[in-house]
Amino acid sequence: MANGWTPERRARQAALIRTWRPWERSTGPRTDEGKVRTARNGFKGGQWLELRELVKAMNALLREQREALDRF
Repeated sequence: MANGWTPERRARQAALIRTWRPWERSTGPRTDEGKVRTARNGFKGGQWLELRELVKAMNALLREQREALDRF
């Protein structure tokens, strides 16, 4: 494989992880700061569309002003 993980290596690692069972020791965030930080994990940047519309509106306004100044 290109990444160095042969099927045998992958199977061995999967078996080791199943014996270690790290998910049983996972507690999640404990501090208030950690909780606030993980609360934003689902944020996908949805404000980009809103920002894009604002930029379009600003460009249109600047274009109108430039055309108005050119008429003088």
